[in-house]
Amino acid sequence: MAKKKKILFLGESYRADAITWMNGLKEFGDFEIITWELKMPSNCIHKRILRIFEFKFALFKIKKIIKLHQPDMVIAERTTSYGFLAALSGVKPVAIAQQGKTDLWPKKSILLPLKKVIQHYAFQKADLIHAWGPVMTISMIEAKVDMSKVLVLPKGIDLVQFANKNNADPEKICAIVTRSLLPEYRHDIILKSFGILNQKGIDFVLTIIGDGTQLSKLKELAKKLKIENKVNFTGRIPNTELPKLLQQSNIYISMPTTEGVSASLFEAMACNCYPVVTDIIGNQSWIKQRENGQLIPVDDYEMLADELIWSFENSEHRNNAVLKNRKFVEENANYNTNMKIIADKYHQLINTNSPN
Repeated sequence: MAKKKKILFLGESYRADAITWMNGLKEFGDFEIITWELKMPSNCIHKRILRIFEFKFALFKIKKIIKLHQPDMVIAERTTSYGFLAALSGVKPVAIAQQGKTDLWPKKSILLPLKKVIQHYAFQKADLIHAWGPVMTISMIEAKVDMSKVLVLPKGIDLVQFANKNNADPEKICAIVTRSLLPEYRHDIILKSFGILNQKGIDFVLTIIGDGTQLSKLKELAKKLKIENKVNFTGRIPNTELPKLLQQSNIYISMPTTEGVSASLFEAMACNCYPVVTDIIGNQSWIKQRENGQLIPVDDYEMLADELIWSFENSEHRNNAVLKNRKFVEENANYNTNMKIIADKYHQLINTNSPN
């Protein structure tokens, strides 16, 4: 019996995207996955400083893991952190994944010149670079990446789990938001738009899934807008409960200020939720205005309210759009198809780099 190939995954293994990536490699590539991540979160200033200190010793720890487990390949998320460590690890082959439309973020960071150098090194040393969607290739081309190493393909979603069995109440707006409660996802803009709907006497229920730093502020805003009885903050839920909540919703809303490739958008499209999202380049790859969804300028809660009303009132358009969206996801973001392609590519890279 052939020995399982081992992959060392460098990244935050608790994230849904990372779990999808690793599970797909186990299922379709029969890989054994070893994980390593920085232990210190980077969600506040003093923790960021400690994380930078920890990062200095990261390579030493990674090389100890490599010596112990002898992985056949290293994969990593974020070109400017874990991707850089993967490139330094000494293991070949290396696959790195850009997380957003660019990993050079924030744009006004004093560390940006250093991040560019680190990213360039990671791009140069990687054998494969993942762009989970077309938007990610723009910054790669600007960075003069060898595009023959780039695989443009989303990881995909489980279309059995996220089935097109929508049973939302057709008599009212049943909207859902599935993004983390962080400032960049602009949940306050969404609440303000529903405040307008409430003033106009339009019936709705708004489900906001997840947790984050903005939770208490958003609950206070809902009270101020007098819509708290129509807004359901679920908190963090198991991913297994998400499909049922999507299937009880007829409109999916996502208002980020920046976007790479959103698995949550694909999940909503698969469950026949009509997408209303920000008019930014990451979303423009998948959504065309009033064709298969709505595109809203960043922070324009008045237009968001208007477009929500339009989309709800035009039910025939919505019904046609969600059927097209389900077909699109089946053809382009099927987890079974895409992860098999990715797993096969990894085996090919390992065999090419094997000394035998």
